[in-house]
Amino acid sequence: MSTSRTWSNASAPCRLEWRSSRAFAAACLALGILAAVAAIASELPWPVSLPLAIASVVHGARLATSELLRPAASLVIPPGEADATLDGEAMIGLQVQWRGPLAFLRWRGAAGGHHRLQGWPDNFDAAARRELRLAMADRAPARSPRSVAP
Repeated sequence: MSTSRTWSNASAPCRLEWRSSRAFAAACLALGILAAVAAIASELPWPVSLPLAIASVVHGARLATSELLRPAASLVIPPGEADATLDGEAMIGLQVQWRGPLAFLRWRGAAGGHHRLQGWPDNFDAAARRELRLAMADRAPARSPRSVAP
């Protein structure tokens, strides 16, 4: 009689808490300020450049504030073909693109609208980034072999 244990191939779902990013908020504010400096330094007349500068600072501050006030979201990526969820809402066709430590998520919602989410290094630590990479690697289809020689 065999005493070996049976092992399961099933993976546990990837569960991450997606928090707001202070670095992204600071970048939005800095870009608004730099846009204001560029508008004032340009050769536009003052009646045009001053309102443009004010509008760029206000817009950068509004983007930074909305990022900081965004509540944390629960991201769940189940193994296999099932749709990932963000706070219980389905993420149809989830795609993750990596640019160094930055993660860019794109998906369609249940209503058909396109959504995006950016992951900065201060959203989650290195272990959570690795878990996200592994979860998405499990979901990616294997490449089919080439039908012709290269």
